[in-house]
Amino acid sequence: MRHALLFSVFVIASCGLAYELIAGALSSYLLGDSVTQFSTVIGTYLFAMGAGSWLSKYITRDLIGRFIQIELMVGLLGGFSAIGLFLVFTWLSGPFKLVLYLAVFGVGVLVGLEIPLVMRILKRELAFKDLVSQVLTFDYLGALAVSILFPLVLAPQLGMVRTGLLFGVLNVAVALWALHLFRDQLPGRRWLAVQSWSVFGLLAIGFAGAGQLTTFAEAHLYADEIVHAETTPYQRLVVTRWRDDLRLFINNNLQFSSHDEYRYHEALVHPGLASLPGAKRVLVLGGGDGLAVREILKYPGVESVTLVDLDPAMTDLFASAPALVALNEGALSSARVKVVNADALQWLEESKDYFDFIVIDFPDPANFALGKLYTSAFYRLLEKRLSARGLLVVQSTSPLYARQSYWCVVTTLESVGFKTAPYHALVPSFGEWGYIIAGRQEFSMPAIDPKKNRFLTSETLPGMFSFPADMARVPAEVNQLNNQVLVRYFEAEWRKVIR
Repeated sequence: MRHALLFSVFVIASCGLAYELIAGALSSYLLGDSVTQFSTVIGTYLFAMGAGSWLSKYITRDLIGRFIQIELMVGLLGGFSAIGLFLVFTWLSGPFKLVLYLAVFGVGVLVGLEIPLVMRILKRELAFKDLVSQVLTFDYLGALAVSILFPLVLAPQLGMVRTGLLFGVLNVAVALWALHLFRDQLPGRRWLAVQSWSVFGLLAIGFAGAGQLTTFAEAHLYADEIVHAETTPYQRLVVTRWRDDLRLFINNNLQFSSHDEYRYHEALVHPGLASLPGAKRVLVLGGGDGLAVREILKYPGVESVTLVDLDPAMTDLFASAPALVALNEGALSSARVKVVNADALQWLEESKDYFDFIVIDFPDPANFALGKLYTSAFYRLLEKRLSARGLLVVQSTSPLYARQSYWCVVTTLESVGFKTAPYHALVPSFGEWGYIIAGRQEFSMPAIDPKKNRFLTSETLPGMFSFPADMARVPAEVNQLNNQVLVRYFEAEWRKVIR
């Protein structure tokens, strides 16, 4: 019996941490800024556990029965937390944060009640010093197990909704096991059994229908038909279609619309690459959709393109789905293209190659994991991989909606010795969008081959390097690894724009 209860501690510790990780990950997907979301979720959860531990002293009768009922409540609340939060976000986005923290607090209080009750049940068999050490050992081991399994197996294979329901089932399994172990000591055993099997049935039905529940929630989150949805170890990928318009969303943020993506990618690639007639080796960081690569391959003088994107699911999707392959014109399958799935910063640190043109097409710096890819340390690594007369171009968010963020990227590039040429283009899906060409020499305006483009011409190019008063340069700090000021700028500015 002692070993069974200690194993129960292992399971309930795993479940408690799993619910915490699900809440943090889901809020990061939906709200952005993973550091803030995980920090506030963890803080709320730990405080709630303390409150639960304090409240446990008021449970003085029928400890085993109360423990079983608490397990059922944790399983029910924690198990359905992911799909519940998802539905609240899609239907009632206003109170999402309130519901998020109430759910985290509720689970935390219930988890805080569990361990003290187990210790009081076990104290009949163990001396105090053995009781505390063994219970805490199994508690910490459970937390370790789920902290490893969650990012590597559970989230990518099951997704948030099924992972939550799975751990809810585990909580109910603990309740059923306790019901069996203490069957002779429970006066209300039959009623507890009805409760336990009822909750188990609800969670099992939820697990079986998790795919439909997720599809139902996302159908209201996205206006158009979802043609592909996938949770990877790194992000949530959703592709939608309305008539002939394909759209890619990463963590609920629009990445492109097929109606106007050509404007974005022509502006990203051609001003810099057209000014380098001798460019042979090109590096693309990010851009796993292959759309920037499509534009680069229009230059027959380019001998090789290396694409480095973190997520293999992203590059596999855009190399295999027929509609997406048609959009990037099979760019990722070209003999001139090498696809590498790796962290860009680590890859740059290990690379020995030099490139004539580097395209940096990362998502916006909405969190610190992305913000590191816009720092002076990262740009110093890029400078080492740039050939003598090479150029790089950085997509740099909107100089209209996130003005200080944009000029922060310019300032950061200049801080490592680059000469910069900032410019912008109108992309209807995003509004005015900003780019920066950087190199060791001053940028010279090239002639643009109209046969390569639908949008960009030699006549329109010079105007893109002129900034009106509402987008003109403003002071900004250098974005460094130890301050990540760009992420703070970005959050503050886009918060005023996005409702």
